Amino acid sequence: MSNNSFLEVFAKSPLKPLEEHINTVHQCSQGLLPFFDAVFNKDWKAAEKHQHDISNLERKADSLKRELRINLPAGIFMPIQRQDLLELLSQQDKIANRARDISGRVLGRELEIPQPLQEKFLAYLKRCLDATQQAQNVTNELDELLETGFKGREVKVVEEMINQLDQIEDDTDKMQVVMRRELRAIEGGLNPVDVIFLYNIIEWIGDLADISQRVGSRLELMLAS
Repeated sequence: MSNNSFLEVFAKSPLKPLEEHINTVHQCSQGLLPFFDAVFNKDWKAAEKHQHDISNLERKADSLKRELRINLPAGIFMPIQRQDLLELLSQQDKIANRARDISGRVLGRELEIPQPLQEKFLAYLKRCLDATQQAQNVTNELDELLETGFKGREVKVVEEMINQLDQIEDDTDKMQVVMRRELRAIEGGLNPVDVIFLYNIIEWIGDLADISQRVGSRLELMLAS
C-alpha cells in the first residue's frame, strides 16, 4: 500500500489500518493448519509451500506495521492514546512472528510430529488459533467503540469478548500441560534432539494464545483509561 492510499484509509478511520493488520496477522497464523497437515503426512514439499505463504503474510503484516507507525499522527483526536495504539500493534505483530518461527523451525529440521501425539496436537493448535481469532474479533470492534466514544453497551460487549479470550487462553494452558505429559511418555523412543525441538514447538504454539491474550489485555487497559 502506498503512503497516499494508506493515508486515505486513515482519513476515513484512524483504526482501519490497525484492523487490517490484525486481519493479516490472523490469516498468517491460520496458515499453520495446512502446514501441519502437510507435516503429519510428511509431505515436505507441500509444507514448504505453506511455510512460504506464512512468511509472505508475516512480511505483509510487518509492512503494515511500519506504515502505521510512520503515518499515525502524533496528535490524533480520539479517546485513546497514540502510544496505546502502538503497543497494541506491537502485540498483534508478535502473533505473526511466532507463526513464522514455528513453521520455519519445523520445516528447517523436517521435524515429524509423532503419530500418537497428532490428534491432541491438532486440537491444541486449533484452540490456540481460536485465541488469535478472538483477538481479531476484539480488535475489529474498535471502530464501533470509537463511534460510541468508548462508552455504553459496546464496551460491555467487548469486555465479554475479552473474558472469552481469557478463557480460551486458560484452556490452552491446560492442553499444553497434557501435550508435555504425552510427549514425556513416549520421548524415550524418539531422537533426543527432536524431543527438545518438540517441547519447543509445543511452547511456541502456546505463545500464539498467550500473545493473543495480551492483545485483549491491552484493549482492556484502553477501555479503562
